[in-house]
Amino acid sequence: MIPTLFLATLCLGVVSAAPLHDSSLDAEWHEWKTRHGKTYMMNEEGQKRAVWENNRKMIELHNEDYAKGKHGFSLEMNAFGDLTNTEFKEVMTGFRGMSTTEMSLFQEPLLGDVPKSVDWRKHGYVTPVKHQGKCGACWAFSAVGSLVGQMFRKTGKLVPLSEQNLVDCSWSYGNKGCDGGWMDAAFQYVKDNGGLDTSESYPYEARNTTCRYNPKYSAANVTGFVRIPPSEHLLMKAVATVGPISVAIDSKHPSFQFYRGGMYYEANCSNDLIFLDHAVLLVGYGEESDGKKYWLVKNSWGENWGVNGYIKMARDQNNNCGIATYALYPTV
Repeated sequence: MIPTLFLATLCLGVVSAAPLHDSSLDAEWHEWKTRHGKTYMMNEEGQKRAVWENNRKMIELHNEDYAKGKHGFSLEMNAFGDLTNTEFKEVMTGFRGMSTTEMSLFQEPLLGDVPKSVDWRKHGYVTPVKHQGKCGACWAFSAVGSLVGQMFRKTGKLVPLSEQNLVDCSWSYGNKGCDGGWMDAAFQYVKDNGGLDTSESYPYEARNTTCRYNPKYSAANVTGFVRIPPSEHLLMKAVATVGPISVAIDSKHPSFQFYRGGMYYEANCSNDLIFLDHAVLLVGYGEESDGKKYWLVKNSWGENWGVNGYIKMARDQNNNCGIATYALYPTV
């Protein structure tokens, strides 16, 4: 149950009926619609325009503060500009808590120091950024990303796997397809199913369809999965020694919706599991020249969001946005 106060906060972006528009933004509005392929019914364009103007103003004010050094990251208008924050959360997230599946706990390796920075993209573990579309299947993209990395670690072959296979076929494990799910249930499905098809044989459709798993096209299996206790220290050890890790975060803030670049830190983020709403893939970590530490995170909102689909999230800042609260990876 989402608290009433939280709902009220989310609804601040809702625009009243019959809004007034800033005519000086007409050309910019039409250019934005063209760039992102937006078309509306006549009775909805006015409200969409008002939401866009509200978001544009918020972005402008944030970036003015960013220029003054008040923020470590900047924002930009993107394809989500006509969505209120409430609407955005409803269609672009999809992490739905945690199941009661049994799993092993991560044991801190005996080795001493780990590298100061890690980026598994540079070592072949990570496929290109994808777009989940208007389907709350982030959990499937996160699970697939971690499984692809572990299969690469085992075989040396980077084979894209099917998110749609998980969306369609893991309902009996508690997942709800485009209406959300969690990664441990996805891994349990693959383990019990005996495999997961490739994305080439079972392409993504951004909708719930009939399960069409075919063992002939399976390219991965799962023997178990490992949960990392909620500790950024242990999470860093896991990333350094294992590979990309599935994590959940609190992404429900406008600052995340319109993130452009820089070190993301959101003071209003929660690190409580019940407020985590989005699943992503942690592919590395590092440290900027000014000493600020970050997590390197792959999102599933396409390459036009953030920095080519990625975001740098603040590390060692009291588990900001809950990045270490729910983290796990499969064994293969």
